[in-house]
Amino acid sequence: MTTPYQRIPILLTLITILLHFAHCHIIDEHNDINLVELELDQKAMKQKMSQFRLYWHDITSGNPPSSLPIVKPVTKTGFGQVNMIDNPLTLGPELSSKTVGKAQGFYGLASQEELGLLMAMNFFFTTGKYNGSSITILGRNAVFDHVREMPVIGGSGLFRWARGYVQARTHDFNPKTGDATVEYTIYVMHY
Repeated sequence: MTTPYQRIPILLTLITILLHFAHCHIIDEHNDINLVELELDQKAMKQKMSQFRLYWHDITSGNPPSSLPIVKPVTKTGFGQVNMIDNPLTLGPELSSKTVGKAQGFYGLASQEELGLLMAMNFFFTTGKYNGSSITILGRNAVFDHVREMPVIGGSGLFRWARGYVQARTHDFNPKTGDATVEYTIYVMHY
């Protein structure tokens, strides 16, 4: 014989299953729909694939810089350093070419053996069709590899429900200043 307390996990499991498969409305005391509708109309949502190329400018020597160290390295190899970024995104490799948005987020030196970064950033678009929309990139960037691939894990605006990947290729790097221009080719599925 089970006690009422032993039945709670079973009840919670059943409720979870029912909510998962059912069209659920939460009704308040005025009989208004208050909170959640779980059913998606997949026919109304049409998935698209977008591909485009941008240039990411990491400027550490500028006045003001677009990339600043916020955590200093703990070793001579740079391991542990974290930079906060507000980097321009342009259509061409020159910083003077048309700016279409900003890369906002951070990167950190996450490898002790090589120059491997953890990248966490939003590409926020400020012009054209995608104005106000963003994609979120989170992944490993082995800087000395010719092509680095990182996942697109989400987005907002026209990139809502986004998933995909980016390929990064270093276009230019100045070892004296630390400034870099990186070509990003973006492949993203969205609705």
